[in-house]
Amino acid sequence: MVKTPISPAQKVSKLENIKEHSNFLREPLASELLEDTNRFSQDAIQILKFHGSYQQYNRDKRAKGQEKDYRMMLRTRNPGGFISAQLYSTIDGLSDEYGNNTLRVTTRQGLQIHGILKKNLKASISAIVKSMGSTLGACGDINRNVMAPPAPLKNRPDYGYAWEYADKIADLLRPQSNAYYEIWLDGEKAISVEEDPEVTAARQRNINGTNFEEGEEPLYGQHYMPRKFKCSVTVPGDNSIDLYTHDVSLVVITDDSGELLGFNVLTGGGMGRTHNREETFPRLADPLGYVAKEDVFDLMKAILATQRDYGDRVQRRHARMKYLIEDWGIDKFRSQVEEYLGKALEPFKPLPPWEYKDFLGWHEQGDGKLFLGISIENGRIQDQGDFRLKSALQKITKEYSLPMRLTANHNLIFYEINPIDQADIESILLHCGIVSDPEKIDSLTRYSMACPALPTCGLAVTESERALPGILERINNVLARVGLAGEEIVIRMTGCPNGCARPYMAELGFVGSAPESYQVWLGGDANQTQLAQPYIDKLPDKDIESFLEPLFAYFKQDKTKQETFGQFCQRVGFEALRTFSENYTPPKPRRVRKNQHRVSVQDAMFARLKQASQDEKRPMNQIVQQALEAYFAEE
Repeated sequence: MVKTPISPAQKVSKLENIKEHSNFLREPLASELLEDTNRFSQDAIQILKFHGSYQQYNRDKRAKGQEKDYRMMLRTRNPGGFISAQLYSTIDGLSDEYGNNTLRVTTRQGLQIHGILKKNLKASISAIVKSMGSTLGACGDINRNVMAPPAPLKNRPDYGYAWEYADKIADLLRPQSNAYYEIWLDGEKAISVEEDPEVTAARQRNINGTNFEEGEEPLYGQHYMPRKFKCSVTVPGDNSIDLYTHDVSLVVITDDSGELLGFNVLTGGGMGRTHNREETFPRLADPLGYVAKEDVFDLMKAILATQRDYGDRVQRRHARMKYLIEDWGIDKFRSQVEEYLGKALEPFKPLPPWEYKDFLGWHEQGDGKLFLGISIENGRIQDQGDFRLKSALQKITKEYSLPMRLTANHNLIFYEINPIDQADIESILLHCGIVSDPEKIDSLTRYSMACPALPTCGLAVTESERALPGILERINNVLARVGLAGEEIVIRMTGCPNGCARPYMAELGFVGSAPESYQVWLGGDANQTQLAQPYIDKLPDKDIESFLEPLFAYFKQDKTKQETFGQFCQRVGFEALRTFSENYTPPKPRRVRKNQHRVSVQDAMFARLKQASQDEKRPMNQIVQQALEAYFAEE
């Protein structure tokens, strides 16, 4: 029999009782949805998360004595980042009809709609499900969206296996309660892709106590997981999904002919932490072992059961699987997993070095067709000034019905593109001000990520998405000042320590610690294979330049060939960084010549001027001078 996760005498967190009395994710959500109010209660909010939505409010509009402007954020569940043309069109339309006219690509390869009123939530979820999508399990104490490399490399069988098993594991660990369909579709299940019979059989098979024999949830029971549970599937060498940051990561292992043999398994990664709580910390996943393909579903159940039954249900900040493994050690954890599995795992197979890939730009997908990776700054799909990404994606989707894959770096890939359509698609992008050539994208912007933070996230203590573009511009200026213009540095920012944009893996990570202040982490790797470390607890936004200049100057002075900023920080150590910074004297600024004057231009025009400068590889003032001379010559 399965171990009972909660004994009657055990003191547990409040949320455990909410889950227990929810009737398998129904109440009080179902009842409150029928009420003519603009918000849910705190208990209903917790159950709402399992259905893929968070209740938020616009913190920019909050005024003393007035009720909060409550809105819902809705998040999709789409394994491997797959979004069909039909589903994208539906979600895009919902963002205009019920949302805030934008979409957000998440760092777990999903889409978010912000700004939905409570009264429109049911219509929104119903429309998504009827377009072959889902939001079930996108949030909550449950298996989240299963990630996989987004590249549609049709001549690489291992990439195909990664997609296939991301789908199958998502199905295997999907909640079985009918609550989702009862609440959002009045009990009607929309037409969906038939689940693989092998997955159905594996879920139903009770091996050494992995399953509950009673109730609607054979794997989760009435208490579900202690906290969220995150999985990924990738191929050797491809770290486009930050494999060390998940509870479970599978690595496809094939034979020389490309046939699937099994999977390397890593467990115990996670990013979330709490400021000033040393017992909370980010952690990299450990190698667990190797499993043959025929045992992979039973292994996933065994890992889930171990965390389900032994994870901390008293202290939620200590409830992730990474803490269980940290407390037990990987050997004890492996032994418990093997007890559920009923057999020993094989040793971890050798792997090549990991490399981060973003797949931006045009590529041949291996079968004569093309795919196109489009960079989306901070994942925000919107029309703003001359840059009309939302309109471009609408037009491409409508005219070509292309499937897409979202990426872990919150970008987007269109694929199955006929080569004859390449020029027309490029024309649409150009007309909407979108750059498809990754070499023309600012290098800091290309590799950066930020969480949404203010004004929608209730956990944010400071800005992130809205602040990062300006901060990157300031950092670029510092890099240019020390002779490192164009340097590639992985920069990630979050408005709180929960780590949604995975800042603890960045070469330079900013983590909100107070209004307009950030904790700074240094020393991550460009390929996301090593953990950064906290360098300073509270850096005011206004001091970013003076803080970074000596670090960059030291990097410029002493870096080795091909060494990245994160590798440099790890090599020299924080003591050396601090010593150099304390003794650093900024070079005297150049004397401004008397014939130099400043002229202001609108933001959109400046962006175009900056892009032209990069494209033509000449200074902006030279382009302006030439344009003005041509203008006055016409008079």
